[in-house]
Amino acid sequence: MTTLPIALIQTRTPASPAAAFAHVEPLIREAAAGGAKLILTPEATNFLIQDRAKRDAVLTTADADEVVQKLRGLARELGVWLLIGSAIVKSGHDGDDRAANRSILIDDAGEVAATYDKLHVYDVDLPTGERWRESASIRPGDGAVIADTPWGKLGLTICYDIRFPQLHRALAKAGAVMISVPAAFTVPTGEAHWETLLRARAIETGAYVLAPAQAGTHEDGRRTWGRSTVVAPWGEVIANLDNDEPGVLFATLDFDAVARARNAVPQLTHDREFVLPS
Repeated sequence: MTTLPIALIQTRTPASPAAAFAHVEPLIREAAAGGAKLILTPEATNFLIQDRAKRDAVLTTADADEVVQKLRGLARELGVWLLIGSAIVKSGHDGDDRAANRSILIDDAGEVAATYDKLHVYDVDLPTGERWRESASIRPGDGAVIADTPWGKLGLTICYDIRFPQLHRALAKAGAVMISVPAAFTVPTGEAHWETLLRARAIETGAYVLAPAQAGTHEDGRRTWGRSTVVAPWGEVIANLDNDEPGVLFATLDFDAVARARNAVPQLTHDREFVLPS
């Protein structure tokens, strides 16, 4: 039996990189002291700024980003694997001044093991009147990413990606036994859909779903849902924070549960070609 002690970090990320690191560092240290070998932070760990001009004033490349580089050093110091759920960084695409919303997986030597740019950008008009156009400031990624870890393959997704089951199915079919869903969910959609979507993706893939979240009312006025959650391959919630306060959520993953779920319902092997409706 292979098991893995993990921790999800729930944050209320400030608007400046220096404050963001000061906020998340003690939580990561707490997670490592509690025995976690894989630690995951939420979407937008390096800063959370809605105003485009203010954001662009601190935006830099991942190699130069203060929070990313300090977190690499922290992973090395603590001897843990660390997923920066996402950092908002320059995309590196000439002619496109939009940022990338990028997950960065760091190994226990502080090296970058994998990166993933959010595929699906959040362009919505909610019944509450909230309007979001993430595509105006975030360049969507071009491909799915699966990363090797000492405990098995980790599929990378970010927030709004949770609504696209085909992505998660592709990750599972490529061998993912864990799928990360770092998020900054809005309150209306979080209250209505967060846990249901996470459980559905776990059931459909027979994989662990690991969802660290932003939480509470932020400096720029944004409100996020929190409720960081770990869902097992059979769809049961095995750990969650039932609030929107910063904190650490511990869980232990038993990878025999992946095999049990997939053997019981081998849906990943049952695809059939079909004719689309006209």
